[in-house]
Amino acid sequence: MLRLGWFSTGRGPGSRNLLKTVMHRKEQGLLDIDISFVFCNWNNEEDPNPKKEQRKMFFDLVESYGIPLITLSWKEFRPDIRKSDEAAWRAEYGKKLRELTGRYDFDLGVLAGYMLWMDDETCEAYDMINLHPALPDGPKGTWEEVIWSLIKDKADDHGVMIHICTEEWDRGAALTYCGFPIRGEGFDDLWNDIEKKIAASSLEDVIGREGTEEPLFKKIREEGTKRELPLIVSTIGLFAGGRVKIKNKTLMENGVVLDKPYDLTSEVEGSL
Repeated sequence: MLRLGWFSTGRGPGSRNLLKTVMHRKEQGLLDIDISFVFCNWNNEEDPNPKKEQRKMFFDLVESYGIPLITLSWKEFRPDIRKSDEAAWRAEYGKKLRELTGRYDFDLGVLAGYMLWMDDETCEAYDMINLHPALPDGPKGTWEEVIWSLIKDKADDHGVMIHICTEEWDRGAALTYCGFPIRGEGFDDLWNDIEKKIAASSLEDVIGREGTEEPLFKKIREEGTKRELPLIVSTIGLFAGGRVKIKNKTLMENGVVLDKPYDLTSEVEGSL
């Protein structure tokens, strides 16, 4: 059985849906896993807390499964150094995180909507995987930055990947990915519209004026988001089935170093 450490900020329905899906697969006997704990970087007593109700729903869900819930408020932890020395604060936070989670046995950490940058020492100490909303050779950065980069570069394709967490954020080796076109039906008219807007002013003006509500931006985001859940579940299945492992931060398949990530596009598309 694969023992997972689950890290989540628990700020919305996506976090709950991912946990529910994985647990449902476990209950069906389709995933040979156990979740040793759920760690959240909020305790839900912070103020202000715009996601308080969403997070309560997440906490209630965790407790309904009987999974130990660990919280460590990033807002309340060491405020004396958080603003003055971010690197030192992150290291101290990571030390406390490992102290709390290290009491539980787990084989693989899953960053499932975890919105805090993991510190270097924790990345070294734990084997963890994370989702990045781009193809393995695609843009780095936040999902917003990724999509604007695609639009700026007039890209033809987009995707989602799962990678190993390393000290270099979003640059660990890719394990799995899925891709999809962002041209053709449903996209071409939106490309034409944004190109006209850019020609009349600039991409920077469009970003400032419309932001994430820009129609092409929204369409790309929606298509990527709906593929994230099946990709994560399928990837966990690869580990649970013993097909792949992480050894010395290197992906292995049956004892052999993987030379490229798995393309799970067909499997993901079939689940939509």
